[in-house]
Amino acid sequence: MLTPQNTQVAIVSFEGPDEYARAGGLAVRVRDLCETLAAEDFRTHLFFIGDPRLPAVEERGNLALYRWSQWISAYHLGGVYDGEWGKLQDLTGSLPPFLIDGIIRPAADRGLVTVVMGEDWQTAPAMIHLAALTEQSGLRAQVIPVWTANNLYGFEQIDLPALDVATTILTVSRYMKHEMQRYGLNPLVTPNGVSPSALVDVLPSDSRQLRNAFRSEVALFKIGRFSPDKRWLMALDAVALLKRAGVPARILMRGDKLLYGQEVLSHAEAQGLRVENLTQRYTDIASLSAAIASRPEVDVLNLAAFLPDSLLPTIYASVDAVLANSGHEPFGLVGLEVMAAGGLAVVGSTGEDYAEPQRNAVVLDTDDPREIVVQLRRLLAAPDEAFRIRQRGKETARDYIWPETMKELFAKLEYAALARGVEVHA
Repeated sequence: MLTPQNTQVAIVSFEGPDEYARAGGLAVRVRDLCETLAAEDFRTHLFFIGDPRLPAVEERGNLALYRWSQWISAYHLGGVYDGEWGKLQDLTGSLPPFLIDGIIRPAADRGLVTVVMGEDWQTAPAMIHLAALTEQSGLRAQVIPVWTANNLYGFEQIDLPALDVATTILTVSRYMKHEMQRYGLNPLVTPNGVSPSALVDVLPSDSRQLRNAFRSEVALFKIGRFSPDKRWLMALDAVALLKRAGVPARILMRGDKLLYGQEVLSHAEAQGLRVENLTQRYTDIASLSAAIASRPEVDVLNLAAFLPDSLLPTIYASVDAVLANSGHEPFGLVGLEVMAAGGLAVVGSTGEDYAEPQRNAVVLDTDDPREIVVQLRRLLAAPDEAFRIRQRGKETARDYIWPETMKELFAKLEYAALARGVEVHA
């Protein structure tokens, strides 16, 4: 059995907890997983492409942060994926030797095994390199190497047969397992989780203040990468349909820096929606509410600056629905975070294994914006039902906090250890 007394964990990820290193759900996943592991007394090391202006190594109790490739990031201040190829090459070449000499061997000398978790396609070459080094150094029996697919991005650039030998492959949902079987893989499913701190009771006064700021019959929110997979056009078309039907509707949205965002905003304008970019950073609900209330004529309020995590639960809980309506969603972390805050999540029908139609979420079957309109109108006409869905959503989220989902992760890690002949001492 893997315990803090016989095991340490090293996680390798491009994204991480720094603002510089945050681009999507992967950053949230690794941050919350690392913090939970550390809180459970596991010595935890997180290697990520961090802010070049912050310390290279930072100790936070049981958690150590290693900001890798800072010398490259100093020339690419646009974020974690700015200069991606150079960072990938540096990570692949320089990190595995450090893991051997600085993390794995010292732990093995103390009788500990090291779980090394690679995250997503950028880390696959490093995990393959690490496997070769563990063989050469005689440390194979002290390492449990696993690699998690949080999406299908970059699969065409991975040596999948080599990765399948070098690691035990994991993924985050049954949907992703089936998708990966098309590549000849049979991954173990280890569901994502949310931080226990995501389970919050939003202050009614804050919720009322933000909801009243919309001054519309329907208030919506959408957050995510500007990618066609996220079905931004479907969401905005639904707002346009409501407006044409005489139903006042407004949407607050937060994307990223991808160029597809300009296409999304142009599409909204072509549908007759008035769009405005909110370029100020809002650090509290009062300032965000004031910004929304001061623009009553704007249909689409696009948050173009960094949005603090601290504001998200109140936004989730305050609007009538959060449109997490992706067409390809490996897990759907946003939907689960919405539930944890008492919000009403509108999700797709792919990797959101936790979503049950009309019980804890609205689950869409199509990419037709009229389906969103029908569901919103039905729930607005039945507020008691909407309230029950929110309550059940919160109950579901309690089952998916990391201390709970980590039990399944460790069951799969122990299987991987046994299958790979790793020696775990009691």
